[in-house]
Amino acid sequence: MAYHSGFGHTAHLADAVAAGAAEAGARVTHVVLDAITETDWEALDSADAIVFGSPTYMGNVSAGFQAFAEKTGRRCIEGTWRDKVGAGFTNSGAKSGDKLSTLISLAVFAAQHHMHWVNLGLPPGWNSSTADENDLNRLGFWLGAGAQTDVDADPARVHPSDAQTCHHLGHRVASVTQQMRLGRQLTAAASTPAASSAPVR
Repeated sequence: MAYHSGFGHTAHLADAVAAGAAEAGARVTHVVLDAITETDWEALDSADAIVFGSPTYMGNVSAGFQAFAEKTGRRCIEGTWRDKVGAGFTNSGAKSGDKLSTLISLAVFAAQHHMHWVNLGLPPGWNSSTADENDLNRLGFWLGAGAQTDVDADPARVHPSDAQTCHHLGHRVASVTQQMRLGRQLTAAASTPAASSAPVR
């Protein structure tokens, strides 16, 4: 997981994503982008999936995330992250805050690296007279997880629904990654000479 957090809210959500992924059996490495090391780069290069996180500032990813993205040019050209699974999450102070623009930027960034993007996989919450703000996906995003936190709130006061939505995203990404790994193993096994020469019954 690779994320930038300006005031701690995105880091809190990253912990929720990590918990969901771990619950699904994944081994998670946190890569904090404003303190990235060579070991962190190696972890990203060897990972099966990368979940990207950024706060939404002025309708887009943060400068900290963009600085990281611009350092991946060689990896983009060489296809280092090709066919990895990708997903994303963001947080802003406003209910909308143009978070969709950030999620689109994250998805395009993953596409430039030839990654496979995983959507949130949840219906919209809090959109009827019987619903409430504690529903998962209370803000109604599909491309990734979107969260809203008051700008003067402590990171621990991230909305519980948003944290649970990020938890769901982490679990979903880990599950999809396991499916893809299994599929690749089966494809490789089916294409071996022994498998291709087996009699058809």
